[in-house]
Amino acid sequence: MNDYSTTRDRVEHYFDRTATHTWERLTSSAPVSRIRQTVREGRDTMRAKMLWRLPKDLTGLRVLDAGCGAGQMTAELAARGAQVMAVDISPQLVEIARKRLPPEHQDRVTFASGDMLADDLGRFDYVVAMDSLIYYTDADIAAALDRLGARTRHSVVFTVAPRTPFLMAFWTMGKLFPRSDRSPVMIPHPFQPLNEATGGRLVKVGRVSRGFYISECLEFRP
Repeated sequence: MNDYSTTRDRVEHYFDRTATHTWERLTSSAPVSRIRQTVREGRDTMRAKMLWRLPKDLTGLRVLDAGCGAGQMTAELAARGAQVMAVDISPQLVEIARKRLPPEHQDRVTFASGDMLADDLGRFDYVVAMDSLIYYTDADIAAALDRLGARTRHSVVFTVAPRTPFLMAFWTMGKLFPRSDRSPVMIPHPFQPLNEATGGRLVKVGRVSRGFYISECLEFRP
């Protein structure tokens, strides 16, 4: 997965060295611009949609929060009783997530910084990967899901950027005018080719479109 590794390294550089403060503020209750407010609201809606695919009571179940970021999903999983492995490529974001986790949930969460696909993270009942696969190709996403699915009892709930005119324009601009200080360019995906790449094991969950946040929730069944 050479392409995966190259993209992962770009994502690590961006979130750990360039955008930590931006994401810390975006995922807090601090005032943000109107554009970023739509992203915040969109992410809140998507997180709820992903959690809807998991049991309300996760007591006794082990869940991987793959790309935990600042820890909002991690805290909600722990509040449902899950034993959570929260991993992110950015050590700085992991530290923010650790500090924000309510004390009453700390015994249910293990934090780690590194590759969300690492085999030594163990086996899980569910995996959630919110906006952590949006920078990868069909082939890399399919390979990542196979790797996660081999260690997952039930399902992997994840998001991709859907192929919409707006996101395609964004993607084209990003390819034409790369900048070292900009987020790695997300890759928009139509459902059918991605589903075929995974052997037809995807289920559509739903799309969230709120201002500058457009994301598609899918479920992979190993």
